[in-house]
Parts: sequence; structure tokens; C-alpha cells
Amino acid sequence: MSDPTNKELLDALGVKIDVEIKSSLTPRQERIIVGFEEIQKFVKDNGRVPSHGEDKDIFERIYAMRLDQLRRQNEYAELLNKRDHQKLLDASIEPKSLDENLDNEDILEALGVEINKDDMNEITNLQNVKTRAEMKVAQEVGKHKTCEDFEIFKPLFASLKQEIKSGIRTARKYKDNATVDEGYFFILSGQLVYIAEFGEIFINHNGHKDARLRLIYENGTESDILMRSLQRALNKDEASRRITMPFAGPLFLGEPGSADEASGTIYICRSKSEDEFISKNRELVHKIGVTSTSAEKRIRNAENDPTFLLAGAHLVATYDLFGIDRNKLEKLIHRFFASARLNIEIKDRFGRPVLPQEWFCVPLECIEEAVERIKDKSILEYKYDVNMARLIKIQK
Repeated sequence: MSDPTNKELLDALGVKIDVEIKSSLTPRQERIIVGFEEIQKFVKDNGRVPSHGEDKDIFERIYAMRLDQLRRQNEYAELLNKRDHQKLLDASIEPKSLDENLDNEDILEALGVEINKDDMNEITNLQNVKTRAEMKVAQEVGKHKTCEDFEIFKPLFASLKQEIKSGIRTARKYKDNATVDEGYFFILSGQLVYIAEFGEIFINHNGHKDARLRLIYENGTESDILMRSLQRALNKDEASRRITMPFAGPLFLGEPGSADEASGTIYICRSKSEDEFISKNRELVHKIGVTSTSAEKRIRNAENDPTFLLAGAHLVATYDLFGIDRNKLEKLIHRFFASARLNIEIKDRFGRPVLPQEWFCVPLECIEEAVERIKDKSILEYKYDVNMARLIKIQK
């Protein structure tokens, strides 16, 4: 029996699809162009190419890794050269930025602003004006005040504690800029916090998407902190935790020891490859696979397997499946994260090109959330936003 088509899989999941006008470009080429345009916007907004490093935010690191790939693959040249007005594909050319040592007069001149020398004192001695840093801090911190309608939220905190105690939810270490969204709980500075409202998304001064939140604290206070400010606070707090979504089952039918035999395992692993852009972004690059054997056995010979990039791998998460078609489930997960698939080509031991299809540039927290939403069947209400690196609710 042949594998089901995309439409058949979507129909089986109850997802309606609209007929689209065919493009002369393949879906892969369209993804490459869109990804390149995102890098171009970053360079335009920041005056520099995205770079690697733990001090960079998750979006810049994703753009840096993507640009590395584009520069390494000759096949992209013909597709992108006409669009590359910033010469980003040439690694020897870097966008120019203002010298931090320039004085005020030099900066104004560099900006093309003609000034009268006699007026410099008025320009450089402004009074009662906040610095950019002061304005940034004031904008990000948000207002902290008593939550007037805390009685509405108080039962949520009580219920959450019971769900954690019973194992319906778990508290996991918060890593990188993991997803934050309306209805999410976190532990910050030793107390539970709840995102009651997620405001309208806007572009901040760094060119990144942000939003104003209504954050409710367990102590009966609230604040209107920015999404990225919350993410930074969670990153800085070594004891911070994210509370998982409740496990509602039973998409993964049955339990160990039931009449249903195990039908496979979802495994998520990271590569030990010494490739430059993979080694710089290990925490973002994941292989998502499904196997009928144990996950440990599946990765045992990874260094000789082109689908594992001919390098060792280590597991970061596994999920046992019972009474479910593992191949269909794998297709569903891959399709959900298709926009973040890693476009990479390697040579097998015979020199033949191989295009691994199971590697994705997605934070682990997003994969875990997707699995949890498959379990409670809410996955159809969400999609993965590759630009924000998080799951977002589909607007109906």
C-alpha cells in the first residue's frame, strides 16, 4: 500500500486546505528566498550581518547559521544573486557601521547633517532629556502594581500546584528564549507567574518582534512587562522554570503494560558534528525521528549514517508510542516544522550527495510543546512561526 499523500494526511486530521496558485519556484526555493529576505532585513535594521555567540539572541543566531549555509552552497548563488543587493553571500564583505569612537560632530557629518559650529553647544548640551538606555529600561521593565481582579486568577495557581503534584504538569529548566504565550506559567524569582494577556505584536528598536504582556504573580501583583524582557529575566534566573502544558492524552494510546504493544518511539537528538555552523548552534539544531526500535539503538551507528550527518549524536528527549501509526505521526511533526527544516547536503561514503530531511533549526522547548499539543489534540490550533521561533495560535 502506497504512502498517503499530504492531502490525505491533512484530511485525516480534519484540516481544511485552500487551493493555491502554482508558483514557478519550488517550495524549497521559496523557503530559501524568504529566509534570505529575513537576513537582509536584519542587516538593514542593525547595520551588520548576524553573528554567532551565546550573548546573541536566538533569532540572530538562527540568521547567522542560515547565512553560513547559504554561503556554503553554490546552488543558492543563481537563485539569490540578483536579490543580494547587500552582497551578503560574499563573506569578505561586511556592512559598514559607525565608529563608536566618533564624536558628536563626526557622527552628524557621517549622517549627512550640515551644522553650524557655533550651535554645537546647544546640540551637545541638551538638558532634561533621558538617555537612550534610560528610555529603553523604562520601556522594558513595565509597571508593577496590585492585581485588582486577582480573585479570578487565584484558583488557577491553586489548580496548577495540584497538577504539578499529580504529574499532569512538570517544571522544566527554562533555556534560551523559549516560547512564552498567553496561558503559560513560569517560575521566576521563586514564585509562580501567569501570562494572562498577550498584546499586539510590534517591532522593537532592535528589529525583533515583541509584545506587551499582562503578567500575574502568585503574590497578587501584576506587571505589563515586554515579552523579550520576560525572556531575558527567565534566562538570567538560574532557578527559573517553565511549566509544561497539561498531559491530556490519549493520542499516544495505551500505557506501558497495557494490551497495546509499543509501536515506536519519537526521539530528538543533537549532532556531535564539528561542522562550523552546527557546532556553534548545537542547542538549536535537532533531528526529529521516529523509530520502531529503541532510540539508543537507532543512534548507535550515527557516525556512519548520512541521515545523521556522518557524525555521532546524543539524545535529548524521547517519547514512547502505543497503538499509533508512527510513520504518519512522523510526517505530521515534520510537516508542522517544515518551515524550519535545515537545508544541508553531505556526501555519503561513495561520494553521492545526500539531503537529510529530519534536521530542523528549532528550539527544544518548541518541539516538546508540539508533542504535548499532539497529545492533547490542540496541535491543529497552532502553527510554528519560524521568525519568532515559537508556536502561535492560528487566527480563525
